[in-house]
Amino acid sequence: MNTRIFHLSENDTAAPEITEAAKILTDGGLVAFPTETVYGLGADATDEGAAKKIYAAKGRPSDNPLIIHIADPADAEKYAYTSELYYKLAKAFMPGPLTVILKKKDTIPATVTGGLDTVAVRCPSHPIARAIIREADVAIAAPSANLSGSPSPTCAEHVIRDMNGRVDAIIDGGCSEIGLESTIVKAEGDRLTLLRPGAITADALRCVCEHVEISHAVTEMLKADERPLSPGMKYRHYAPSVPLVLLEGDEDCVVSFMRRAQNAERCAILCYHDESFELRCERLIDIGERNDLAEQAHRLFAALRDADELDCDVIYAHLPKKEGIGLALYNRLIRAAAHTVKHV
Repeated sequence: MNTRIFHLSENDTAAPEITEAAKILTDGGLVAFPTETVYGLGADATDEGAAKKIYAAKGRPSDNPLIIHIADPADAEKYAYTSELYYKLAKAFMPGPLTVILKKKDTIPATVTGGLDTVAVRCPSHPIARAIIREADVAIAAPSANLSGSPSPTCAEHVIRDMNGRVDAIIDGGCSEIGLESTIVKAEGDRLTLLRPGAITADALRCVCEHVEISHAVTEMLKADERPLSPGMKYRHYAPSVPLVLLEGDEDCVVSFMRRAQNAERCAILCYHDESFELRCERLIDIGERNDLAEQAHRLFAALRDADELDCDVIYAHLPKKEGIGLALYNRLIRAAAHTVKHV
């Protein structure tokens, strides 16, 4: 497949490339495009054949549900059974990095939802994403635009590396603002279950909904026979090609371990900026200040991809705390490491 590359700035929402991308989608093709979270790989969410192309391009298991993207929160009515709670969440967080799981309507085929009777709905805030969806005049199913299991793409270069020749077009819209996928919640009555943490934290959700439960799948492995209710729950995700080991312990002990590992192993290390001066520069990747969780989130997936280029046998990184957006970092890293944690 000859993949076309379109270069747009965030404000190019009326560019002819937007119309071209929308036409590719409505004709059953695949387009990778920027969002505020990570880059998405889009197809017409109402087209069963197009959805199957997403799974094929990514090498994604067919029971791993896709998120559908809409231009405005009220557009969810065409594809799902909404609720009072949905609109409270929409008022507080949409457009933005929140995905809400609702009972689906027949307009969405089972191939999009992994066979579930629910559908994950999101209204992105990125101007290019919304312009394409609005021009296509249909919901766009879009998981992250990477090969299944590898770190999610936060710039067009990552997408091109994984998807060139597999999709019809890639829109280069610059770097993603947030760097982690959206928060996913399941809405049932007046209660929410947090299935995947993101930039919208559990505490932020509790400002809108009193009853917020955090699914065990956020921090633990699903059982072999347990069905994933949202993307990123069941399979090894976000992973570099070499083993990733997370280090848990006192900060001084962790840095001491990293220093010893640099002398004894061919390892890459993801470290905080303030401890980088205590370590050798060789195969060292700075993921931001220790207390700047938003910056760490922004850099994480690019750091995992960069580590893969360093000719190493293992990657070491901190095990994040579970507070605030730290829970999202913990969730991504624990899956990237296949739950491999070393106590030091």
